[in-house]
Amino acid sequence: MPEQSRFIIAVVCMIAASVALAAEPLLDEQNIDEDSIIQALTPDTADEGGGTRGLVHKSVAGNGGMVPASASVDLLITFGSNSTTLTDQARAALDKVAHAMGSSALSEFKFRIEGHADARGNPATNMKLSADRAVAVLDYLTRRDGVAPERLMAIGKGSAEPLNTDNPTAPENRRVTIVRLPG
Repeated sequence: MPEQSRFIIAVVCMIAASVALAAEPLLDEQNIDEDSIIQALTPDTADEGGGTRGLVHKSVAGNGGMVPASASVDLLITFGSNSTTLTDQARAALDKVAHAMGSSALSEFKFRIEGHADARGNPATNMKLSADRAVAVLDYLTRRDGVAPERLMAIGKGSAEPLNTDNPTAPENRRVTIVRLPG
């Protein structure tokens, strides 16, 4: 293998390892606080050294090259079994999310709330349940916590994007992801 190819492979491996190490973990309800939400959803800004702060973003194919994806945070928000009823712990965590969304760092942004399901059950049922749970979170944030409804949208992803691909029924696959939309 030519020396240049070895170098390119080594660089790609180092980049992949640094992205994996920098990835934010799933936040369960006990670990959700206003600061962690603000940090996860605040746009990167260039520092004096030419670098960036904040999360490492996934890249997506864009026009003419690669562009950074929006910041996001995965939250383990709990519901009653096979329902859209938020638990008391979920409501307390979402109160903190709403406070973060109202902060000066995030108040100008819009967000997409994504509901996710694990692989148990019928895919069509999982898609509907994940969408209904995303709407339940949106309703709670707007009705209880006063986040302007025009700042939020909800979608269901079903079981299409598991966090734990080794265990399709793992609890972390049943989650809510909040994505800051470009703006």
